[in-house]
Amino acid sequence: DDMYKVLPEDSSEKLGEELQWYWDKEVQKAKKRGKTPHLTKAIILCYWKSYLVFGIFTMIEETLKIVQPIFLGKIINYFEHYDSSDEALNFAYCYAAALSVCTLILAIMHHLYFYHVQRAGMKLRVAMCHMIYRKALRLSNVAMAKTTTGQIVNLLSNDVNKFDQVTIFLHFLWAGPIQAVAVTVLLWMEIGASCLAGMAVLIILLPVQTCIGRLFSSLRSKTAALTDVRIRTMNEVISGMKIIKMYAWEKSFAELVNGLRRKEIAMVMKSSYLRGLNLASFFVASKITVFMTFMAYVLLGKVISASRVFVAVSLYGAVRLTVTLFFPAAVERVSEAVVSIRRIKNFLILDEVSHFKPQLHANTENVILHVQDLTCYWDKSLESPALQQLSFTVRRGELLAVIGPVGAGKSSLLSAVLGELPKDKGLINVTGRIAYVSQQPWVFSGTVRSNILFDKEYEKEKYEKVLKVCALKKDLELLENGDLTVIGDRGATLSGGQKARVNLARAVYQDADIYLLDDPLSAVDAEVGRHLFEKCICQALHQKISVLVTHQLQYLRAANQILILKDGKMVGKGTYAEFLRSGIDFASLLKKDEEVEQLSVPGTPNLKSARSRTFSESSVWSQDSSVHSQKDGAVEQPPAENALAAMPEESRSEGKINFKVYRKYFTAGANYFVIFILVVFNILAQVSCWEPQIILNIHMCMHAPSMCFFLISGLTVATILFGIIRSLLVFQVLVNSGQTLHNKMFQSILKAPVLFFDRNPIGRILNRFSKDIGHLDDLLPLTFLDFVQTLLQIFGVVAVAVAVIPWILIPLIPLFILFIFLRRYFLDTSRDIKRLESTTRSPVFSHLSSSLQGLWTIRALKAEERFQKLFDAHQDLHSEAWFLFLTTSRWFAVRLDAICAIFVIVVAFGSLLLAKTLNAGQVGLALSYAITLMGTFQWGVRQSAEVENLMISVERVMEYTELEKEAPWETNKHPPPEWPSQGMIAFENVNFTYSLDGPLVLRHLSVLIKPKEKVGIVGRTGAGKSSLIAALFRLAEPEGRIWIDKYLTSELGLHDLRKKISIIPQEPVLFTGTMRKNLDPFNEYTDEELWNALEEVQLKEVVEDLPNKMEMQLAESGSNFSVGQRQLVCLARAVLKKNRILIIDEATANVDPRTDEFIQKTIREKFAHCTVLTIAHRLNTIIDSDRIMVLDAGRLKEYGEPYILLQEQDGLFYKMVQQVGKTEAASLIETAKRVILEEGIIKFVSAVCLSQVSIFSKDQWINFHNMPLR
Repeated sequence: DDMYKVLPEDSSEKLGEELQWYWDKEVQKAKKRGKTPHLTKAIILCYWKSYLVFGIFTMIEETLKIVQPIFLGKIINYFEHYDSSDEALNFAYCYAAALSVCTLILAIMHHLYFYHVQRAGMKLRVAMCHMIYRKALRLSNVAMAKTTTGQIVNLLSNDVNKFDQVTIFLHFLWAGPIQAVAVTVLLWMEIGASCLAGMAVLIILLPVQTCIGRLFSSLRSKTAALTDVRIRTMNEVISGMKIIKMYAWEKSFAELVNGLRRKEIAMVMKSSYLRGLNLASFFVASKITVFMTFMAYVLLGKVISASRVFVAVSLYGAVRLTVTLFFPAAVERVSEAVVSIRRIKNFLILDEVSHFKPQLHANTENVILHVQDLTCYWDKSLESPALQQLSFTVRRGELLAVIGPVGAGKSSLLSAVLGELPKDKGLINVTGRIAYVSQQPWVFSGTVRSNILFDKEYEKEKYEKVLKVCALKKDLELLENGDLTVIGDRGATLSGGQKARVNLARAVYQDADIYLLDDPLSAVDAEVGRHLFEKCICQALHQKISVLVTHQLQYLRAANQILILKDGKMVGKGTYAEFLRSGIDFASLLKKDEEVEQLSVPGTPNLKSARSRTFSESSVWSQDSSVHSQKDGAVEQPPAENALAAMPEESRSEGKINFKVYRKYFTAGANYFVIFILVVFNILAQVSCWEPQIILNIHMCMHAPSMCFFLISGLTVATILFGIIRSLLVFQVLVNSGQTLHNKMFQSILKAPVLFFDRNPIGRILNRFSKDIGHLDDLLPLTFLDFVQTLLQIFGVVAVAVAVIPWILIPLIPLFILFIFLRRYFLDTSRDIKRLESTTRSPVFSHLSSSLQGLWTIRALKAEERFQKLFDAHQDLHSEAWFLFLTTSRWFAVRLDAICAIFVIVVAFGSLLLAKTLNAGQVGLALSYAITLMGTFQWGVRQSAEVENLMISVERVMEYTELEKEAPWETNKHPPPEWPSQGMIAFENVNFTYSLDGPLVLRHLSVLIKPKEKVGIVGRTGAGKSSLIAALFRLAEPEGRIWIDKYLTSELGLHDLRKKISIIPQEPVLFTGTMRKNLDPFNEYTDEELWNALEEVQLKEVVEDLPNKMEMQLAESGSNFSVGQRQLVCLARAVLKKNRILIIDEATANVDPRTDEFIQKTIREKFAHCTVLTIAHRLNTIIDSDRIMVLDAGRLKEYGEPYILLQEQDGLFYKMVQQVGKTEAASLIETAKRVILEEGIIKFVSAVCLSQVSIFSKDQWINFHNMPLR
């Protein structure tokens, strides 16, 4: 709230559009020439005029630096040829005044220049970020396969930052050489040919530093590529952390990330050594040049005078900064920027999605979706097309159902209609606006309402109706802030079913003409699914075109057309009646024919005619959409994560950086002995270089030249050695610190509870691993070394000046007090602004990650512009903080230079006042040091502030090294290798919550699951089904006791527990890497075992068709496999593990009935001797279980054999079965009856038994507790 609004000319949108215009022109020109476009050209054309003007400030500043030593020489000359006459003194005062004015103008020009070029760097960075995000929204799927989220995050976090640096130093590429020539001319005039010896040193240094710059550029390019890979992997690890924990794969991923980090840090270390040599060369260059010059001067037999020495030293001082610091820095920064520009350009020239624009007619009667002879390829290198020779037409008011097995091309068909899948042949004619509901629900960071409105205007009546038809009304009432509850970028505050319905509500609210629905009913239970189909798809959308991908065959009768796909081909098309008449049985294509019934309930119309019936607006919306009966407590309970309510804001420390942070930082890179050695070398390096040529004084060189030569030679050699060793040591220690802290942070992340990942957006966590670690690797070691060198130089200058002219202490003391006050005042503000800058940066990354996850939805709803504006808003907020940081830094620097200018004025005029008591050497020393202090002092103090600001990154990294940890992976109590041999699970009075301050999601749960039992777990979404699994895996620590084969799970290490339980998760996760690594990250199985597992899950042929078979590199998150195929990979993992306990969490929600049946069959055969817990919305998948567990609001309501539970007509399970429709309910009851007969368990238990919740009987508990415990 305290930050100033970003200036209109600095807004992200304006800057981005301006540079985009130049880039588009460059791309068009390059196309005409048949060449690759150059991003550098676009940048130059956009900014050259304004940036050129800033060069005037540099020119004035560098000119004054050369003029200043001339006035200094005149003053010293007055002392050398002391003349007490008034005329000579007046001239001396004029020279002192000129020197003072030069000093003040120099300070003004310096800060004007730095303010403008830093702002120019900010503008270029912001514009480039805008372009990168704009491009990300337009990337085609082929292009997405060539890049990753991690790489794009790295472009935004590290590459664009090079523009902040390069604009500062770029002008010195021409200023350096010009100044060097001017100084050489002046030196020749002052000391003759001996100046060439000194200039030769600087000239030799230039090509050396240019070579270092090129080498650095090469290393930087390699480092950036390695950083991309690490960030991409970290993005996947953070996204899939829940699965990694359940599989107990933390060590495998630790090994993977640590290996990537070792390669990256090896490159960082090489770059750092080069930087160290560069800084050392700057540090020693002036010593060598002065030494060489005056040795040549003396050897030529000339007599040294004070004025010549100090003029020469001052001129060398002026040129040294430009030639040995700013010029090499410019070369280095330009090299880095060139690499970054190349990487950004390569991203910007990736293929964009070629959207055909749907034709929009004022007459809605003309809405049509027509596809003819359509053939599409995801990848032309693959022989088989994704879609082949498809033809169909859907008109207004029609529902097209698309069915087919896993990998048949159903989602690909929707992609083709959206324009995401490139068309190879055929025709797609879309007339009307499209709305899309993705198979995996996508929500973005914001309120539930903003997720539904999606930037549409809020119309209360329409909004309420959408909530009703999407069965969200009751759920939102349970959330703390209703539909204004903030959800994170992964929707951590919502259950899977709620996310699916928010997605559907978003599409319905858009009021589009064509609805592409990719299996939206799979994530909800039968009752909610039926409600969504009837009230939403059939009624609310009855006048729209709807294309519904589904695996739920009971809804096919209501469809106007049915399209059956297999391997991308159309194997059937027609109405439900036509299929039946032609004798085509769904059983032959998908699964056994479930007699699809009329889904009507008494008093409601037959769904067969539901699409054709004309509903009045009021009749559609006014029907009570709530499918929940309050009597049954059927309202979806919000999941445990609702405890989060709003996503907590990113924590931000306040006040000064604690000394403990510094201590931990340095000791992370070296022990105390090495740190002591480092301190010693720093002091020695500084002592050896305290301008020996001046300290030894001109007197000695005149009377004892040989002794002077050897002494200065020794000091110069010592300066070079100590300077280089000091630089390399600092980089070695600090880069090691960065590596150690990265590893500690990563280990801490791996051991953090799942709740941490639900509460923190991916972008926020990724920011620490990209931007903050980037600071530790890159900026902090360099800034710290520069600060130490400058600080010691300042101490040396002040100490020598005071030793020679003690009265300097008089003005120094008040100036020092003023400096302390200013520094404290500045740092109090600067630290918090820097922290603000860090925290306002996180939303930029989070928004990017979230946008890439929901790319198809954003593009389908034509929301690119809106999301671009959101990104620009996040950027503008960051720019506000950054601009404030830039201006406050400049404010501080101006005042510091003002203090130094006062010091120079006092010394200049004070020397003249005490002219009788001082000699030329003393005055020259005091004045030359005072002038040196001018730029050095403010730079050193600002670098100290910058070190403290960069230490905020260390503080942020350390915050993540001290996260709350889950239980240890291993404990002293190890179960035997064959455990669990039986697979018995017992819950004893278990309460479960995901956080200490969160609500209970399981309440007083007690149940005994016998060895080898197959238990189906049912209940409304949010009833506690997944929480029961979370408690078993100890994703948070439950109250009460859970036993597995007589071992208390709470006493075991997490890995000992989790490795022994297999899970097929609700959201299948694959990681970038080979198929082999995805199946067997620890290399525990042979090739034969892996191929057998793939064959058993019907994936062998699919993998064999891949170019490198098992060694094929999967795309990010396994996106080159369908959701169903990813689910089968998870099944293959379970087959390989051969554990006694298998958990199936909604695993078949996204697969077709045939694959579902196949998975069930595989589970029955392969896991016959295992205990299997199955969470399912499809009751047919669990009806043949040994027992059914019915949960509601976290409590166990019913537990028993399915057929027995179905005898209780007031029971929840019976009601759930009846809600799927009469015919299917009869089929389910028949299946349950057949199972109980086959098992020979013909028991009709009394009504008392039926209605009771089957918790442990007293006898069971006694028998259970009498068994020997380990």
